[in-house]
Amino acid sequence: MIVDPDVVGLSRLQFALTALYHFLFVPLTLGLAFMLAIMESVYVMTRREVWKRMTQFWGVLFGINFAMGVATGVTMEFQFGTNWAYYSHYVGDIFGAPLAIEGMMAFFLEGTLVGLFFFGWDRISPLKHMLVTWFLALATSLSALWILIANAWMQNPVGAAFNPQTMRMEVTSFKEVIFNPVAQSKFVHTVSAGYTMGAMFVLSISAWYLLRGRNVDFAKRSMTVAASFGLAASLSVVVLGDESGYTVSENQKMKMAAIEAMWETEPAPASFTLFGLPDVKARETHAAIRVPWVMGLIGTRSIDQPIPGIAALVDDAKIRIADGIKAYDAMLILRENKGDEQAKAILAAHDKDMGYALLLKRFMDDPRKATPADIQKAADSTIPNVPVLFWSFRIMVACGMYFIFLFGYAFWRSSTRRLDGRRFLKVALWSLPLPWVAAELGWIVAEYGRQPWAIEGVLPTALGASSLTAGQVWISLGGFVLFYTALAFVDGYLMLKFARKGPDGLGMWPKRPDAIPVTAQTV
Repeated sequence: MIVDPDVVGLSRLQFALTALYHFLFVPLTLGLAFMLAIMESVYVMTRREVWKRMTQFWGVLFGINFAMGVATGVTMEFQFGTNWAYYSHYVGDIFGAPLAIEGMMAFFLEGTLVGLFFFGWDRISPLKHMLVTWFLALATSLSALWILIANAWMQNPVGAAFNPQTMRMEVTSFKEVIFNPVAQSKFVHTVSAGYTMGAMFVLSISAWYLLRGRNVDFAKRSMTVAASFGLAASLSVVVLGDESGYTVSENQKMKMAAIEAMWETEPAPASFTLFGLPDVKARETHAAIRVPWVMGLIGTRSIDQPIPGIAALVDDAKIRIADGIKAYDAMLILRENKGDEQAKAILAAHDKDMGYALLLKRFMDDPRKATPADIQKAADSTIPNVPVLFWSFRIMVACGMYFIFLFGYAFWRSSTRRLDGRRFLKVALWSLPLPWVAAELGWIVAEYGRQPWAIEGVLPTALGASSLTAGQVWISLGGFVLFYTALAFVDGYLMLKFARKGPDGLGMWPKRPDAIPVTAQTV
């Protein structure tokens, strides 16, 4: 049965919107948690009350963000059952395990530690409270780890195999699932991006206070922490992003080729396209500006290994589709007769390509009846949206380079006690949205670039959807849009309310009658 493309498209749209919205909060939680731990550590070592008040104020904004992250994350996971039922049935034994561990090990731990953080200031000693804050920071990263282990398995499905007895994918090595190289690179890259976001959040709001001449001592100390932490984090993002690019080149060659708009295989080492205008119909990139060798070094760590282009990968997909049809035929035989030894042998020989045969299910009921034209169409469907990936990646990288420059400049100004330059403060303030832009574009590159696969090479997205009608998905999509829009207003209102009040307005900081706005004369 051919899956209704409207249901698949709407289900993808719903999950994309909820995931993108949820990802507005997750990186900031990661970054702010560690900055709170750093600030409180200084308080415990120096016993200076200023650092305690800093921790408490930024902790208020952390708490608002954390609550929103929980509210959006819980509803997102329910969609695996409501909108992606066959996906859950087919790979739930593998994908569900990290999610369950995240809930039991990390989420409950986070909830407990958040309560101790907010209500433990006057109930436990400063040293114990500092330990709570550090454990909270580690717990947020632990939560991200298990989520990214699950997501990495979708990108690189190791440690699992198709079981003809149950007709599902099952774990063969949980150790391989946990230590998936894609999971490792995604985790450190994502966490570093979160640290960068947290640093920018503190830097920008502190700049706003300095521009208004409010909480000057508080803002300068906060900005100093943000500049130091942000510089280290932004450098880590770029370095660890390079490792993430290498794992993509190893395990998702079509995604890499699409990111580069590399239509044909280039002689090694491949160049990096700094700028260009990808033309999908002509399958070429106009006005391309290329930097020799760079892509080859990033993607292969060598100067003699080529990176396959889109055309070569489509040809490879055609071979794998034809090979996968043999596995699909053997699977249907085993469904009727689980003891057929010949079918078992055929399936064992070709099961790695069965997912490619399933690509044909998007166009026909029985892949075994596919013509060469059908196979060509299915192979062409493995090409993701090249212009979207090409530009998303480059804007993300440009943001990353900008962060290094901004935090480096902020670190220099803080080191020389020159944090009151008005132009610098305005740039720092207006840079606030950029980490979110970079993070969302990174998500688009990672997830949109995996299409047409829900599980790379195993399960096409078109087959993972639930048996729903388009009307039913429209209703749930509309409900999510209304719910998340309401949450966006609540989050924006609370963040602006408490940020504008500041530590002085919340009674955490003594108001200074001598505080004056930063002007050209005071710079």
